[in-house]
Amino acid sequence: MKDNPSRTVGHVKSTKTKIEFWTKEEFEKVISFIYIDDFFQHFLFVSLWLLFMSGMRRGEAAALLWSNIDFETGLLSIDKSLVYKSVDDYRFTYPKTKASVRKIYLDPTTLDILTKWKERQSELLSTDFVLSYNAVPLNKHAVGNAITRYAKMAVVPRIRIHGLRHSHASLLISMGENPLIIKDRLGHEDIQTTLGTYSPLYPNSNYEVAKKLDGILEFAPAKENLDTTQTNQHTIGYNKNCANTVPLGTQSA
Repeated sequence: MKDNPSRTVGHVKSTKTKIEFWTKEEFEKVISFIYIDDFFQHFLFVSLWLLFMSGMRRGEAAALLWSNIDFETGLLSIDKSLVYKSVDDYRFTYPKTKASVRKIYLDPTTLDILTKWKERQSELLSTDFVLSYNAVPLNKHAVGNAITRYAKMAVVPRIRIHGLRHSHASLLISMGENPLIIKDRLGHEDIQTTLGTYSPLYPNSNYEVAKKLDGILEFAPAKENLDTTQTNQHTIGYNKNCANTVPLGTQSA
């Protein structure tokens, strides 16, 4: 080819995708509208709660089996993902990356919620899947539609299911957690992915650094001129000891 067509397009600037997430307060509003006495809504509550509090990907949560949770230690093992097409067509797959195979600890409240859900689930159906209300794995439509409904009730922005993963990261950042901990918990391959993805969620970091720097240095200014080297030609006449001292930035008429 005589001409390179890419030159017509020119340099394409990369732009970061805006991260959708719920704050802790927004999530609290959403789950307050869920009536857990209803079995299906109980399932939705557990699904949203676990995704928010663990940061798992949707496929990882869908593949989660009760055998993956050690209720004694609180350790959750994530070792597979699930591709869901229909109630009769789904399969386990290997997680996104090697780092996606991980173990994370669940907090006592989440473990208690899961314990109560397991008891109730077992009363109505037999399944190895944690997030299931009909003996088949979690499907994105049920949870996605629930997010739409409850977000509208709570008057908060509607986010995607993956936004719950971002919400978990946002929660950890607001708690001041180390980025390396966040990386391991989310199953990122490297720290650059974590920092590159969630750098927009550190809006006040520069301000916080400035507050920490304030007054950190202590010194006493010299009371006499201890530097006997030649005065710079541009500043001569501006020394405090000179009679013709004039403020910087002013000129005589």
